[in-house]
Amino acid sequence: MRTIIHLSDIHFGRIDRKTIGPLIASVHLSRPDLVVVSGDLTQWARRNEFSAARDFLHSLPGPQIVVPGNHDLPVLNPVARLARPLARYKHFITANLHPMFEDEEIAAIGINTARAHTTKYGRISKSQLAIVREQLCPIPNDRIKILVTHHPFDLPEGYQDTRQLVNRAGRAMKILAECGVDLLLAGHLHRVFTRDTAERYKISGYAALVVQAGTATSWRASREVNSFNIIMTNGKSIAVRRMAWEPNAQMFIASAEDHFVHTENGWSKASAGITPVRPSVLR
Repeated sequence: MRTIIHLSDIHFGRIDRKTIGPLIASVHLSRPDLVVVSGDLTQWARRNEFSAARDFLHSLPGPQIVVPGNHDLPVLNPVARLARPLARYKHFITANLHPMFEDEEIAAIGINTARAHTTKYGRISKSQLAIVREQLCPIPNDRIKILVTHHPFDLPEGYQDTRQLVNRAGRAMKILAECGVDLLLAGHLHRVFTRDTAERYKISGYAALVVQAGTATSWRASREVNSFNIIMTNGKSIAVRRMAWEPNAQMFIASAEDHFVHTENGWSKASAGITPVRPSVLR
């Protein structure tokens, strides 16, 4: 069994400072095997924001998979954005733009989907797809394989702006199917949802599980409260628990939980008669 913390869209520069301490405490309490941060650590990619983000990451347990988001590129400085788009991210956070973690039960790789030529939308390149194939395809399929990006592979119900999908998603999904990737973790939309990919991507015998995180700490939360995900794996069974900020209690509390199982056609929501991973995995 493995416990994965999934945080996203921290947005130092526009954070609700009341959430930081309780978030750190909640992450430590769950005793994660892996902490994932799927981009937008900062709001304007300023040095003080990256410094605060670095301190925040150091306060969390490891190992960690961290990827940049579109807000981690200097939008206010077009010259720096085009010439050195990730210079501050590499200096303060990590120079590794495709971080990898693997143990006996899970394998995760992060990919940078933020691009200098656009202020909002994301893309996966051919070279990045080659890295994913090289790193994840050789790993046995009895492990849960995870891809972390900032930009999403799917959209919440009723969300019509398909430009928010990561560019080249269709091509990427064919390689992900080839490699047997199970989980696609992303952020960007500040919307929480979990669904399989079978409806959007028609790939015979394959459906990955999309898990989107909201913003954990920013007051740019739009229509949703601050939140993060706790993902619990047990073989080919996965539970996704949403931890939502409760302002009266000044803490994050479990607000919803979904269970999924792996079948011959890929991942799908657990139904009657199927025993999913139990909530007690959260130790």
